[in-house]
Amino acid sequence: MHAQPGEKVTIHGGKVGTPDRHGEVVEVHGEDGGPPFLVRFDDGSETLLFPGPDCTIEHAGG
Repeated sequence: MHAQPGEKVTIHGGKVGTPDRHGEVVEVHGEDGGPPFLVRFDDGSETLLFPGPDCTIEHAGG
């Protein structure tokens, strides 16, 4: 999975009734656009993210 700063990230809730988390890629720390990504979520929290199968990235222009 690759990303660029400014792209949107969604982490889908793992259980019924668990809301999705939405954020934005702030920095890319891996080689060639790969993880880990520094993500700022809508609630203002930031985390270093190694995306799993519950994560999608909305790429720029798409």
